Amino acid sequence: MSQANDGKALEASVDGKSYARIPLRTRVVMPQDDLDAIISEYAKDAVQPGDLLFVTEKIVAITQGRSYRLDEIKPRKLALFLSKYVTRTPYGIGLGMPETMEMALRECGTPRILFASAVAAVTKAFGRRGDFYRIAGDKARAIDGPTKHTIPPYNEAVVLGPKDPDGVAARLKALIGGQAEVAVVDINDLGGNILGSTLDKAGEQRLVRILGDNPLGQGLESTPLGIVREV
Repeated sequence: MSQANDGKALEASVDGKSYARIPLRTRVVMPQDDLDAIISEYAKDAVQPGDLLFVTEKIVAITQGRSYRLDEIKPRKLALFLSKYVTRTPYGIGLGMPETMEMALRECGTPRILFASAVAAVTKAFGRRGDFYRIAGDKARAIDGPTKHTIPPYNEAVVLGPKDPDGVAARLKALIGGQAEVAVVDINDLGGNILGSTLDKAGEQRLVRILGDNPLGQGLESTPLGIVREV
């Protein structure tokens, strides 16, 4: 089922063209679910030739077994220390809690996280922001921690970024008959990234602008899929 999320427009204009952004509402996706089955159930019949299907990185990762309950994660002292210096925003904790920082240390390696933290500490003093994630990379940026608006049971879980998002996008494109391009996206109310897709670089950059206001929403909407359609 598709419908607009609260406060989100159905259309966006980019480079003089108008695009419909169509959220697809699903049931809550669980670790035991099969991603291909979810796409077949909720998206396959909704996609038209020439569309672009975008899938949130979170449901890809969840179905890959990359979500962890908070009580399964035992943060080391370094994670406790580093997490204190991460700025939290209303849109997400990021690495601002010991459990998410611990998973960043595991995913990216301790030396990389320490180097990113050291550089960020210096450049932040000069008013520059964003260096931590530029150095730590997409794996750190994609880690999703719980917030009060996160849909259960993921309000008590940490979800890592997906494995092989380009491969996932290619597989899903074949699943829907090759009639639409596919992108695995990490979009929130602060911006977004394309983690993997069947698009070229220019197409990915255009997609980020099309989805710039996060039409899928940020919390309880249960719309982890969407369609972009030129109108």
